[in-house]
Amino acid sequence: MSNEQYSFFHNVERSFDKAAKFTKWDKGLLEQIKACNSVYRMRFPVKMDDGRIEVIEAYRVQHSQHKTPCKGGIRFSDAVDQDEVMALASLMTYKCAIVNVPFGGAKGGIKINPRNYSAYELEKITRRYTSELVKKNFIGPGIDVPAPDYGTGEREMAWIVDTYASLKPGELDAAGCVTGKPVSQGGVRGRKEATGLGVFYGVREVCNMADRMKKLGLTPGVEGKKVIVQGLGNVGYHSAKFFREHGSIVIAIAEYEGAIYNANGLNEEEVFQHRKATGSILNFPGATNITNSKEALEMECDILIPAALENVINETNADRIKAKIIGEAANGPLTPEADAILNKKGVLIVPDMYLNAGGVTVSYFEWLKNLSHVRYGRLEKRFTENMNMHILSQMENLTSKNVSEAERKFILHGPEEVDLVHSGLEETMITATQEIMEIWNNNPEIPDMRTAAYVCAINKVATSYNELGIFP
Repeated sequence: MSNEQYSFFHNVERSFDKAAKFTKWDKGLLEQIKACNSVYRMRFPVKMDDGRIEVIEAYRVQHSQHKTPCKGGIRFSDAVDQDEVMALASLMTYKCAIVNVPFGGAKGGIKINPRNYSAYELEKITRRYTSELVKKNFIGPGIDVPAPDYGTGEREMAWIVDTYASLKPGELDAAGCVTGKPVSQGGVRGRKEATGLGVFYGVREVCNMADRMKKLGLTPGVEGKKVIVQGLGNVGYHSAKFFREHGSIVIAIAEYEGAIYNANGLNEEEVFQHRKATGSILNFPGATNITNSKEALEMECDILIPAALENVINETNADRIKAKIIGEAANGPLTPEADAILNKKGVLIVPDMYLNAGGVTVSYFEWLKNLSHVRYGRLEKRFTENMNMHILSQMENLTSKNVSEAERKFILHGPEEVDLVHSGLEETMITATQEIMEIWNNNPEIPDMRTAAYVCAINKVATSYNELGIFP
């Protein structure tokens, strides 16, 4: 890639180098952590519905094996190239390290626009891609575990697990070769909303830190905060949903066709249904249209959530951003130039590399479920309900007072799979946020939260290498 072109991977390396100065590790070890260990670039032919043969370009990058298996999504996009997949794989390594998920980073991509293919063509492409990965030992529950990403979902993951199982007959843990599957195929409840919910938990924890909010001139908590969300895909939709449900006001939602604004707040489900019916979020009842969606990013708000693609806030528009907190729900939505401008302005940037780790965290729970062959909650749900029933009846007998029906239902409720998944995700995001903030607070020379997050990741990966004895 020429110097004139934007390099996502180079930007990740720049952020890494900026943080490495605040660590004590040997230069050679830092170079090993930064490097992509394996890059598999492939071409394979697929026969299309009209009889012609198309040669498909695809990638799988394994960035680090300091922990195995490797983990990372597969995206279908005509923007896929080696640079992007390498960048996303390296971010996965750091992301998993920060949130204490024991995987190395990986990423995959197929250079197609899925809208241009029939379901049958997409199935053939996905299955052929999987068989190519199997041939080179680039997939397996103990080797490399893909997941959905931009342009892919449960359907594609079901095709992958089916292809893998057919090529590895009798493999007991075959379902663990991929995550983000339908529940009927070994998926886990709570996976769909995981990334958006993780974004909410992470930003909420930052907002609960009174000292940080004081510096921004904000009150602690998310209640009453004005939020703008860019992107109404899975992550943007669920981010908006959880902020709204916890008392924030989603004043604007942006998509590629434009944006809509309502000072009193928008309901993401109503906007989604409107878009489904009309093909656009524009002309939503009660909202003002903004024809250029990029203008929505520059509006007054407390929290801005870019949940679309990378590079949307850069040196050309960063100085016009008025948000006090930016929660990076997408991968790489800010360039390093934008970072520098916004940090100078005192904007608190909650970095993507851990904030959107909800997906991989719940993928980890799904992988554990596949290896254990038992649904979360199956063993303890009734036991908990029976125990709670006993405690409640004793309390009512002792106090001679009965609790309300709503309270009774809440107290007696034993954990379903989704409850345990959400609980595990909340714990993960709160702990990660606190660890990053502790590093930042304890070293006044660290300029921003992103650098603190990288320092956190580098320390954990380097410690792993040291403990393995690879670099005595």
